[in-house]
Amino acid sequence: MQKSIIIYGTNYGTTQRYAKELARRTGLQAVSYEQVSIPKICETIIYFGGLYAGGVKGLKETLPAIRKSIYKKLVIVTVGLADVTDIENINHIRSALSKQIPAEIYERAKVYHLRGGIDYGRLNFKHRTMMKLLYKKARNLPVDKQSAEVRDMIETYGKQVDFVDFDKLDEIQQDFYHGKNR
Repeated sequence: MQKSIIIYGTNYGTTQRYAKELARRTGLQAVSYEQVSIPKICETIIYFGGLYAGGVKGLKETLPAIRKSIYKKLVIVTVGLADVTDIENINHIRSALSKQIPAEIYERAKVYHLRGGIDYGRLNFKHRTMMKLLYKKARNLPVDKQSAEVRDMIETYGKQVDFVDFDKLDEIQQDFYHGKNR
């Protein structure tokens, strides 16, 4: 059986940093979803995807290959700006994921959430405009109507923030190794 693989979808590099660090730790290959060829038979597929506008970067394009592959384990890791210790944020992310991924795949997947970062100075015009519109809308919401995710976005708007914490990969790495022996 083919060795496991790490796939990532990123726009600005935060997700890639996590994927490359897990690859370094495990000795696996980390490949962008744009360049990956998933083996027909694979032990474990680990997909790191940046969260953008409610979707996971590159996952839609990768799902057909995942569906065709015979794998023992699928791990999906989302990377976003929202605080992933907040249950409301986790529920929002998982709700969006369940709409993006067919039930037969989602139910078999192990899902993790990591916090990334943002540098407004590096955003392309489209993303900068989208964030500006979201910020204006969020800022006008009464405080009691603001979710934790909205408050985080207001707090970090226009700044360069980096919440990347490679120690958060420990649980994923442990699960990966323990899962191989099941």
